[in-house]
Amino acid sequence: MSLLQFTNKGIYCPQGNFYIDPWQPVEHALITHAHGDHARWGSKHYLAHEVSKPIMQARLGEDISIETLPYGETKMVNGVKVSLHPAGHIVGSAQIRMEYNGFVSVASGDYKVENDHISTPLEIVKCHEFVTESTFGLPIYNWLGQQQIFNNIKNWISGNRHNQRTSIFIAYSLGKAQRLMKGLEGVASILVHSSIGRLNKAIESTGIKLPATSLWHADMPKADVQGNIVILPPSLLGTNVIKRIPNGAIAICSGWMQVRGSRRWQSADAGFAVSDHADWQGLLNTIKATGAEQVFVTHGYTATFSKYLNEIGISAKEVVTQYGNDEEAEAADLKAKEEGAV
Repeated sequence: MSLLQFTNKGIYCPQGNFYIDPWQPVEHALITHAHGDHARWGSKHYLAHEVSKPIMQARLGEDISIETLPYGETKMVNGVKVSLHPAGHIVGSAQIRMEYNGFVSVASGDYKVENDHISTPLEIVKCHEFVTESTFGLPIYNWLGQQQIFNNIKNWISGNRHNQRTSIFIAYSLGKAQRLMKGLEGVASILVHSSIGRLNKAIESTGIKLPATSLWHADMPKADVQGNIVILPPSLLGTNVIKRIPNGAIAICSGWMQVRGSRRWQSADAGFAVSDHADWQGLLNTIKATGAEQVFVTHGYTATFSKYLNEIGISAKEVVTQYGNDEEAEAADLKAKEEGAV
C-alpha cells in the first residue's frame, strides 16, 4: 500500500485527492514550508502551518485561499487524516503526516536536525513510508555544532571590527537570514535588506519575536554602517550596490561552504557552513528513527543517497521532482555570478 504518487504536477495523495508542494497549479495543495520551490503560485486552495500563512501571502499574494493548522492538530481530508509536525527547517516548516486505514505516510519537505532556537525543532514521526530530501546527502557533509559555528562567525566579526570593517553576510532571505539574526543578537547592530525586512514583518505578525534590526539602504551614511552587521540576499553578491558598503568584508553562509570554501567564490572574504538542511548523519538518523519501510528520495544527491540506503537495508527509491531548494538556488546564483552570467 502507498498513499503517494509522483506525478508531473507534484506529489499526489489519491486517497485524499490533494497534492503536496506541487510545482503546477492544482485544486488542493498542502504546503510543507514557504520557500519558493515548495510553495508556488496558482493553486486554488492551500493548507499550511499557521506561521507560513503571512509569509506565503507576502510571496504569493494576499488574496490566496489558505487554511492553516498548528502543529499536531488533525484534519480529515476526504477520509485521510492529515496533521503537521515540526521539520526544523525554517519558521513554520512542517512535515505532513497522512494516515489512511492504519497506513501512515510522511512527506518531510526540507528538514534540519539541530535546534537553531528560532524554528520549532524537528519532530520524529513514525511512519510506513517517508519522503526525504538529500540536499547534502554525501558523507563529506557533516556540520559543526551550532555553538561552534556561531563562535567562528563572532570571531570573524570581532576581527573585522578591530580593522574597522563592516561584516556583510550573504544569506537566503527566508530562514538563513533570521537564523543569523538570532545567532548574532547583541554582537553589533544588524542591518538587513528590504527583502529580508519584508519577511521579518510577516513572521513577526504571527507573534514570533525576532531580534531588532534596521533596514539597510545603499545611501546610508558611513557612520551608520561601518563596524556593524549587514545581511543581504545572494542576488546582491558581486554587484555595484554591495561595493558601496564602506570597508566591507563579505561572508557567504551556506552548507556548500563545507567543501567549497570562501576561495571558491572570489567575491567573498569568508565562507561559513551554515545550513538549514540536515547533513549526511542527520539524514540517516532521521530516516532510521521514523522506522519507515519505504523511503522516497526527492531532491539533492538522490542517486547516491538512495543507493546507500538500499545497501544498508532500507528500501529507497529515487524520484524526480522540481524542488530546487534554497541551498541549491544559492549555489547556482553564486556560481553564475562568478562566471559573469548574472
